[in-house]
Amino acid sequence: MSQLCPIILIRQANEEYQILANSWRYSSAFCNKLFFSMVDYDEGTDVFQQLNMNSAPTFMHFPPKGRPKRADTFDLQRIGFAAEQLAKWIADRTDVHIRVFRPPNYSGTIALALLVSLVGGLLYLRRNNLEFIYNKTGWAMVSLCIVFAMTSGQMWNHIRGPPYAHKNPHNGQVISRSQGYGVKVRLANQLL
Repeated sequence: MSQLCPIILIRQANEEYQILANSWRYSSAFCNKLFFSMVDYDEGTDVFQQLNMNSAPTFMHFPPKGRPKRADTFDLQRIGFAAEQLAKWIADRTDVHIRVFRPPNYSGTIALALLVSLVGGLLYLRRNNLEFIYNKTGWAMVSLCIVFAMTSGQMWNHIRGPPYAHKNPHNGQVISRSQGYGVKVRLANQLL
């Protein structure tokens, strides 16, 4: 579990980083004032040692003159690592504004088309006998499924948008479940 959590966080951070870097590369305001680079911990441990970094992922800004200050390291625990938040942080540090373009997600459209075709196919096959529409047991099962989906933690995650996991500020350990009331993380719900 403890080995899996950082890998998932690094993968998600990498996806957001790639979205931000591609948004900058393909924008009309692209210039050579800002460069994006990435160091893999397995291939560049000496870079991590030179920068005194002991955790990944870490987002840093290197100013054109001088050494990076404390504010040049992005605070993942407080802000999160969404591409929009990273773009805002970059704008604060460099005065370069990046408009984030996310790739389209067609999964909702495909799911809707599949549902419509399934319902249409069912109605076509049963066109002579539509009494199943008046079946109380069938409607009860559909209602129960909707109730269970709405009261599950997945719907809470969809509405509230909590962070995937927390990091303990005292020892740096990744926490997959929170101890407070009303505080929840996505990882705990996915594990359940």
